[in-house]
Amino acid sequence: MKIPTPTYRSALARTQPEVTDLEAFKRQGWRDQRILVVAESDERLDFLERELVRRIGERLYGEGGKHRG
Repeated sequence: MKIPTPTYRSALARTQPEVTDLEAFKRQGWRDQRILVVAESDERLDFLERELVRRIGERLYGEGGKHRG
């Protein structure tokens, strides 16, 4: 007679964080609430778009910690 080996669930399994798809999270925020999350350094933006993002960020929140050189 073959007895199946029971599978044991670790109590630590509940504490493991779930991986979040950040791009999907940002996309959903834009589609649902019109909240835009974009990095100035996003390579999908051209120079003028990056400059616009930087200026909006500085106007709303002040100068950032990283300065271009």
